[in-house]
Amino acid sequence: MAKKRPQTKAKRPQITDGARAGGANGDVPVVGAREPCPCGSGRRYKACHGRAAAHAVTELVHRPFEGLPGECDWVALRELVPVATVELPLKGGLPEGVPSLTLATVLPMAWPALRRDDGSVLLGLQNDTASGDISRDLADTLQRALTAEPGTPVEGRRAPADGPRLQDLLDSEGAFEPVVHSGFEFWVPDSENATPEVAASLERANAAAIPTAKLTGVDAAYWCETPDKNHLRWVMPHPEEALLDALARLHAAGRSNLGEGTRLVGSFRAHGLTVPVWDLPSGVGADDIEKPAAEFAERLAAALASDAPLTPDERRARGGLTNRQVTLS
Repeated sequence: MAKKRPQTKAKRPQITDGARAGGANGDVPVVGAREPCPCGSGRRYKACHGRAAAHAVTELVHRPFEGLPGECDWVALRELVPVATVELPLKGGLPEGVPSLTLATVLPMAWPALRRDDGSVLLGLQNDTASGDISRDLADTLQRALTAEPGTPVEGRRAPADGPRLQDLLDSEGAFEPVVHSGFEFWVPDSENATPEVAASLERANAAAIPTAKLTGVDAAYWCETPDKNHLRWVMPHPEEALLDALARLHAAGRSNLGEGTRLVGSFRAHGLTVPVWDLPSGVGADDIEKPAAEFAERLAAALASDAPLTPDERRARGGLTNRQVTLS
């Protein structure tokens, strides 16, 4: 059920030397935990300003994309989709000299962000982040990318604990419309001028990408093709307990599939949302599943509206679904 993320990097982006601690005094540099704190207190860093930095790193935001348009698609692009892009709108519009801002699942060499020669910005979504708040880390990278020199990548670093989040920077009224690609050719509009490193990264990424398509009739549902069978992975916004009850009602009634030969096999959690997963026969493509998915959405809505206690069969079905649930993040 888990995705196969493209292997594009030979080396993980490192936190830059100029990273700052996320404590009350943002001017204190990060040093080793047992070293004297640079603030001059005489205490070790881990017992002084390192406390706030460690707290910022370990505090987990369970729904980092909550409040953003297309939260379910943000989760899908972070955890399920190998190759996709989305045009992002900023509050107040793009700054002068930045013709476009594009979110991409993965960038060459696993760069967190890239400002192209023409000033446009690409922001990578599937990178490792230094803190427990992906939204804050991405916002910090985005801000630095908007002011970076054209033609340069942006390295990873620990975002300030009091820095803005994506919800503070992006236009909440803007649409979030992912475009799924078959390969990473969007990395290099002029492939003849690509560096050997980027060309090699592109080749590796394309080889690792699982064929994926976004359904058009329902929200945040993604078909993918694997050698043995195909799958539908559907990120849903409903509260987990209510969704599992509804799925159990349908499963016990024999109405949880998406047509002949398909099967609801379980679900996983990702960034605070639940993602049911169906196995599909290898001959079933994305177009074939559009109508069954739309019909299932209607059945699910009716099941979600029910407040009747679960029957014994439904409780057993729910237990089976829960036992097969995996947490990705």
